[in-house]
Amino acid sequence: MLAQDSESVLLIRRAERPDDPWSGHIGLPGGRNSPADADLLVTAMRETTEEVGVRLERDQFIGVLDPVSPRSPFAHLVVVHPHVFLLPERPLIALSEEVAEAFWVPLRLLRDPAVQREVTFDLRGHRLTFPAYQLPHGTVWGLTERILTPLLALT
Repeated sequence: MLAQDSESVLLIRRAERPDDPWSGHIGLPGGRNSPADADLLVTAMRETTEEVGVRLERDQFIGVLDPVSPRSPFAHLVVVHPHVFLLPERPLIALSEEVAEAFWVPLRLLRDPAVQREVTFDLRGHRLTFPAYQLPHGTVWGLTERILTPLLALT
């Protein structure tokens, strides 16, 4: 979700939950589709409302980025279809129990080479390195980095 007035993107920190493999990570609002969802656009709109209390409208939808999957051989097999919405201004946020915090990040900050780096993690005995953004709220890496990087190239 992009806010036109501030040229920023909404990021969230997922709540700490034992059943969530991305527990505590910084990400974008979103989630799994439901059989009740007519399509993935409806899923994106529903999940955003559920997680951050923002009701998106179809006329705010501007496109879908290329699908992404985790690079780590240990991650759950998922395919994310990032749906992008452009809002005229930052809406009020109402966090669900799934979200610990939400914050807006200016696109100019993400473009700053000073925040772009590689991070290395020990995952199940393997040392893996990933591109990342080091922001004041923490490190953005993995699927979120792989969504934000092509998004920045388009804006």
